[in-house]
Amino acid sequence: MTLHRLRHCTLTHDAEDGTSTPMLLARSRHASVLSLERYARPGVDAVARHVAERDPAARRRT
Repeated sequence: MTLHRLRHCTLTHDAEDGTSTPMLLARSRHASVLSLERYARPGVDAVARHVAERDPAARRRT
């Protein structure tokens, strides 16, 4: 694994864990969200988990 690939993985995992965009920008030292998008690419499972955690209907059931 190269350092560049490790950078991609780290930013992606941080994004999947809910790290805010301003924090991701600061950690990656990117000036724009467009450049950050190449690095932080949450997977399908992470997006589904994010949606499920914020589903108002699911929160009412608990």
